[in-house]
Amino acid sequence: MLVVHKYGGTSVGDLERIENVANRVAKVREAGNDIVVVVSAMSGETNKLVGFAEYFTATPAKKEMDMLLSSGERITAALLSIALQSKGYAAVAMTGRQAGIVTDDTHTYARIRSIDSSAMHTAINQGKVVVVAGFQGVNQDGSVTTLGRGGSDLSAVALAAALKADQCEIYSDVDGIYTTDPRIEPNAKKLDTVSYDEMLELSSLGAKVLQSRSVELAKKLNVKLYAKSSFSDNEGTLITKESNSMEEVLVSGIVLDKNQARVTLRGVSDRPGIAAEIFTMLANENINVDMIIQNMATDGLTNLGFTVPQSEHENAKKLMASFDHDIHGMDFDEHVCKVSVVGVGMKSHSGVAATAFTVLADSNINIQMISTSEIKVSMVIDEKYGELAIRTLHSAYELDTI
Repeated sequence: MLVVHKYGGTSVGDLERIENVANRVAKVREAGNDIVVVVSAMSGETNKLVGFAEYFTATPAKKEMDMLLSSGERITAALLSIALQSKGYAAVAMTGRQAGIVTDDTHTYARIRSIDSSAMHTAINQGKVVVVAGFQGVNQDGSVTTLGRGGSDLSAVALAAALKADQCEIYSDVDGIYTTDPRIEPNAKKLDTVSYDEMLELSSLGAKVLQSRSVELAKKLNVKLYAKSSFSDNEGTLITKESNSMEEVLVSGIVLDKNQARVTLRGVSDRPGIAAEIFTMLANENINVDMIIQNMATDGLTNLGFTVPQSEHENAKKLMASFDHDIHGMDFDEHVCKVSVVGVGMKSHSGVAATAFTVLADSNINIQMISTSEIKVSMVIDEKYGELAIRTLHSAYELDTI
């Protein structure tokens, strides 16, 4: 059997933890399996490197940032390979380039275009453990690119698909997918299985266990995906195709996302194309817009509200200033959060949204914005009520009894 393991920053946070990973990998080899390991940078390393760059300028060139930040994963890959060799296991460390990962030209947020897995297959056939530096690849010109935050998850899933691995296991400091954050709600329960679509919603809405792009790719390429902890031997959670039994569960999880900022544009000229101009400008700056609300126009003017990641708040504010001739007033609020209810059971059950609204109203929590899909309801509320909302909703949907 061929398996792909991915170990996050906390799992390789220091030399002792890298040795722990080496011992885990050794067990896989002793069981007679082939293994490819994808590693992140050691915990805190990426932030340290960003700080180095920002010593010189607040806006370092993205191409140079890719060269700089990719070094963190290469260090971890080399150290893990050395640790395995010291234990008597043949191992080879590879950069994204050596692993054959080719991306587009979007520095700091590249997308994988193709993978030439021949070098990895050669090493595997020689009985070696292949240790790949995650989060990186090269573009057609040979320049180093990175895949964005959490990109090592994406590397692992893409490599699992390219190698036709039997399964891909994502290791972190959490032993699976929970009904909500156990640090907020101690009664949160670990899920044995969750569908790709549910996990995609949970990830995109703020759950930190798996990067959303990696889940999307796993679904597309039908990669068998597990979320496990590198600090325990628990089974973890299987992310897989949706089954009929999954629809019997009304709600699978509640997610809190504090990385939200609300932008309200007042007195916007109600002319054709204004919304397209605003959101195209934001898109060109790679600012992800989430919820959007537009009121009916009166007297040729309308109000437009939307949310962006808190980290992009200042950038969005600067961009909106260029529309001063079309916008009569702007409000920006960083003290909001998004609470989301997720479950494939919503497809076949009514009243899920009504329950959420009623529960929050009973707790005197005002809902500022609402967004829905077939399997989720998201609400923007005041940040100070975020954890209360999570606990209240978790209880209302009886997730502590799963």
